Amino acid sequence: MKVVVTRERGHNESLRALVPEGCDVAEVPLTETKYYDPAEVAAALARWRDVDFRTWVVTSARSEPYFELVAHALGAHAQVFSVGEATTRTLIAHGVTVSGEAQGGAEELDALITKGPVLVLGAKVMRSELSEALHKRGLRIEHLACYETVALAPDSAGMAALRAAQVVFVGAPSAWRTAQEFITSSAWVVVPGATTAAAVRAQHERVIEGWGPELLATLRALDH
Repeated sequence: MKVVVTRERGHNESLRALVPEGCDVAEVPLTETKYYDPAEVAAALARWRDVDFRTWVVTSARSEPYFELVAHALGAHAQVFSVGEATTRTLIAHGVTVSGEAQGGAEELDALITKGPVLVLGAKVMRSELSEALHKRGLRIEHLACYETVALAPDSAGMAALRAAQVVFVGAPSAWRTAQEFITSSAWVVVPGATTAAAVRAQHERVIEGWGPELLATLRALDH
């Protein structure tokens, strides 16, 4: 089975671990990260200097360059939750105690978060499921944009790999907008959560939602 992973180069290893052995896996990056100037992030933090955040959610290891900046501006007494093993490892390497981890999407943390206000560190455009769940429970939530994910057009070899793929991992609506013209109607598109799933399903029928451990069994079934 031909599989294409499309996250930024160097960030696809966790996806490769969800692909059955024997599959032909190609890496075709469709996004890249634009990091914000620390001065811009510090200016954003200044708006909340009087807010006693009781919980932080770190949605990606890409926020690593800003950990110390946030801790210095807001203090480091809050509970910290993470999304993904890579984020957890990065936080621990910085001496941060992680109170809980979501293996799939940030919405998995809803049941674990009990204290607000909540500060979420991550991309300029973040998935909304966790925010909506916390708002329903009456918890204040603020978002700190540390970077943004921008589309990256594939080269000719990447286009060919996408056209030949039977399974394509797509991590964000921006990646789907770039990839969709090259993906055949018979290919399965694997997405991390509801936001990307909705964008893909608007134009493509074969969608598998969730990048958790159970995905390996699903892909094994497709490969037989």
